[in-house]
Amino acid sequence: MNKIFSPFLIHHPFRNINFALGFLITLILLLTAILSLIYTPYDPNRMNLARRFLPPNSEHWLGTDQYGRDILSRVMRGAVNSIVVGLVAVSIGMGFGVFLGSLAAFYRKWVDEIIMRISDVLYGFPAVLSAILITSILGPGVINSMIAIGIFNIPIFARLTRATSLSIWERDYVTAARAIGRRNAGIIWNYILPNILSALIVQGTVQFAIAILAEAGLSYLGLGTQPPHPSWGRMLNEAQTFMGTSPYLAIFPGCAIALTVLGLNLLGDGLRDMIDPKLSRIQQQI
Repeated sequence: MNKIFSPFLIHHPFRNINFALGFLITLILLLTAILSLIYTPYDPNRMNLARRFLPPNSEHWLGTDQYGRDILSRVMRGAVNSIVVGLVAVSIGMGFGVFLGSLAAFYRKWVDEIIMRISDVLYGFPAVLSAILITSILGPGVINSMIAIGIFNIPIFARLTRATSLSIWERDYVTAARAIGRRNAGIIWNYILPNILSALIVQGTVQFAIAILAEAGLSYLGLGTQPPHPSWGRMLNEAQTFMGTSPYLAIFPGCAIALTVLGLNLLGDGLRDMIDPKLSRIQQQI
């Protein structure tokens, strides 16, 4: 049986350029979000109409918006919203998805067919479209956005869990555990989940990036985070009217979204490269 974290036990993980860059960008995002809870240059929601539409300057490094609010402060606080939505959405998807995928891999036959066919239906809709449908029913708001994005993640983790678990159920150590009377729940917890954990972590980083994009899309459409709370997608929505005169209003939140998604994708690619046994051996030989 593979050790739980054996894929990550690489002597020089930062020699993987994707992992190094992804880790650095993600770390900066996390530190920015944590810092914004303690300190921001200005109150993100404080309006000052006398200082609206100021371009980037020494007082307001990223300028001010149409209400005189400091853009840097709002971008910093918006990172918190993106991280919370991403974490909750991925947790919902992973929690229910792993449970359903484990059931499908264990019972198989009609249970497997029902779970997988429902997953196929849910998986057929893009993340943003699924979220739009659900928030249209439940109503706009950040909580409903997290639920909607989380529901989209369920079939992804369910399919991954089923696919990776099926081969492990045929391993000799699992057969031996069943022969000595180990309960199925114990086998899943002690033998199946530890061996698929690395794949789930990699998929989680990818879905985290998708969740941030979906939340930004919903906020842009007015279905996600509601004003006055800062949201990168909402900032893009408000900036579109002033693109001709104040393009920086859209550039900075847009760059925040792009860099965050890039960092998480690079992190996921790097983790996948290190977890793959063939690629890991190649890296250790270099």
